[in-house]
Amino acid sequence: MLELKAGDARLILHPNMGGGIAELSVDHKPVLRPWSGQMEEGPFALASNILVPFSNRIDGGFRFDGTYFPMDRNMESDPFAIHGDGFQKEWSVTSASYSEATLHLSDGAFGPFRYEANQRFSLTGDLLTITLTMTNRAEIALPFGGGFHPWFPRTAQTRLQANTPTHWPEGAGGLPATQTPQTPPDDFDFSGGKPLPDRWINCGFSSWDGTARVEQGDDAVSLTIKSETLTNAIIYSPNADCGFFCFEPVSHPVNAHNLPVMPGLKVLQPDEDLSMTMILDWSIQ
Repeated sequence: MLELKAGDARLILHPNMGGGIAELSVDHKPVLRPWSGQMEEGPFALASNILVPFSNRIDGGFRFDGTYFPMDRNMESDPFAIHGDGFQKEWSVTSASYSEATLHLSDGAFGPFRYEANQRFSLTGDLLTITLTMTNRAEIALPFGGGFHPWFPRTAQTRLQANTPTHWPEGAGGLPATQTPQTPPDDFDFSGGKPLPDRWINCGFSSWDGTARVEQGDDAVSLTIKSETLTNAIIYSPNADCGFFCFEPVSHPVNAHNLPVMPGLKVLQPDEDLSMTMILDWSIQ
């Protein structure tokens, strides 16, 4: 593992475990839910995962430019291809200093996708910036996407504020139940700031304005999630007692490869790049 420090902030990366984050804390208080430390629990026990070359699920495969590309499942717990393969592979450390590091994935390969990717981490005493860059190494153009999958602590004091005016209702297998986004129900409308619903939530939101606020109470670390490059988000939390929730800044809705016009995906020509950034800012408490 690789440790970065800046002021009271501490970041621990796990390059061998999908290039994920094992810990992000400030003054010994968790910003992200810390890793369980149990390898057998898999990558979703980490504090944050990287999503590349797509986010969330693809229903069996997708058709692009006249060709159908099957996408096999990559986790026993899910019937669909999910989150690409970047979170399951070993990344190499290409540079590291006291407060910055770059991780590299040279052998991304999922379905038709062949790609390289870099994650650049920059830590200050007030915030963490992560920039993900992927490069299409296939011999054909393909629709790429991705994003970030942080796991935040959830307590009775946790409140979320996010301007996400439309959502994709969840259907069977975690896929969208509709072909177009809908107005969210009242308990999924976080525009004014509120606790997460007591019930299951696991769906995508579109037209996000790039800023979300997580309030964690007086004795915990509150923060702002920012992105200037991503306008979709996934919100996931099973119930009020699970101890975590996910607010995932991503480039596209779930199963976008099979939605009309493939919303949020970017067609990359061979050797073309796509970059996206997430900032976690705890400067304002």
